[in-house]
Amino acid sequence: MTKHVFIIGSKGIPAKYGGFETFVEQLTARRMSRETSYHVACLSDRKGEFEHNGARCFQVRVPQVGSARAVLYDLLSLGECVRYIKQRRLTDCIVYILACRIGPFFYAYKRKLEQLGVTVLVNPDGHEWKRGKWNSFIKRYWKLSERLMVKHADLLVCDSKGIEKYIRQDYAKYCPRTTFIAYGADLVPSTMDSRELELLIWMEKHEIKPREYYLIIGRFVPENNYELIIREFMKSKTAKDLVIITGAEHNSYFDELLHKCRFDQDPRIKFVGTVYHEQMLKKIRELAFGYCHGHEVGGTNPSLLEALASTRLNLLYDVVFNREVGGDGALYFSAEPGTLTARIHEVEQYDDFRIKMLESRAKARISKEYTWERIVKSYEHLFHSFEVLHRNPQHARHGLSYSKEKLKQSQ
Repeated sequence: MTKHVFIIGSKGIPAKYGGFETFVEQLTARRMSRETSYHVACLSDRKGEFEHNGARCFQVRVPQVGSARAVLYDLLSLGECVRYIKQRRLTDCIVYILACRIGPFFYAYKRKLEQLGVTVLVNPDGHEWKRGKWNSFIKRYWKLSERLMVKHADLLVCDSKGIEKYIRQDYAKYCPRTTFIAYGADLVPSTMDSRELELLIWMEKHEIKPREYYLIIGRFVPENNYELIIREFMKSKTAKDLVIITGAEHNSYFDELLHKCRFDQDPRIKFVGTVYHEQMLKKIRELAFGYCHGHEVGGTNPSLLEALASTRLNLLYDVVFNREVGGDGALYFSAEPGTLTARIHEVEQYDDFRIKMLESRAKARISKEYTWERIVKSYEHLFHSFEVLHRNPQHARHGLSYSKEKLKQSQ
């Protein structure tokens, strides 16, 4: 029997960027079971349907309503799922919601889906309520929304063991059912040659030389600790550059940081805008001397996995999520003044053997735990085995351990 899996919460596919978008792209492109039929919500300014990677992509038209647009998008997508399932009289369906944006409205939709025999899975993502860009009111909304979605979901699929532990501890009164399936990455080298004209022009434009720069790739937000990394780098005596690939233009945080740090007076600090060419971005990672990762909010971060898979040397902010992923394949720094500066001076004394040892360990972490093949196989097994939990709630604890054991076997 065909299992219909409806995925909402990503901006949709084909994916150009974004963690959830890349996940959905990989999940559908690498489908292993012909008995899995994917239906993917796609944010759009028009309504319609198209096929991509064999998945039915349904466009959801959402008006421009500011920061509430993401919430409205999820609600409209969920309503479309209910309509489609009822109209087609589908059975054996799962709705998988990425992120916890619609908690206050979730239960009403959940009841409708229950009446249709639909199982609802939720990916709680990271600590959205901790993000610095939100005011206190919005932070309270995100925390409430997370709590209500944890309360009513049939299963929470966490892409980080740290997030799973947090969900089970902070919401213990709801006895949440959880499982862990990581995010993915690939170890295939870039198809772009280091002598290709497009890359050479880009490097010449920004006065960047191979192995002579540290790299940061990520959203330009306070919780990614740009201020900490820039300050520590400016204090260092390294002759290398700090290349920052991010969309910082017209960003109030950029202006605030410029005023506080005066990094415009240090020619080593280079904001180079965004790079959307996937193979070129991977080659830029491969040619870096090291990667600096300052993320402290969220679970398994896609940019960290990609760095571990591509960059020889990785310096990570010391929080549980990053330790979980990097293991012994990375080096760590804290918020204590001087820590990162000392790390920079330390690694520049490493010989090639020590750097290659760290690179080998990092790639081994990806190969063992985070390949897309492993992730997709785990998800497909979950989609086809979760009914054990859903249909036998009185055996929830037994069912959960059964599901996890089966997941381990499938991996």
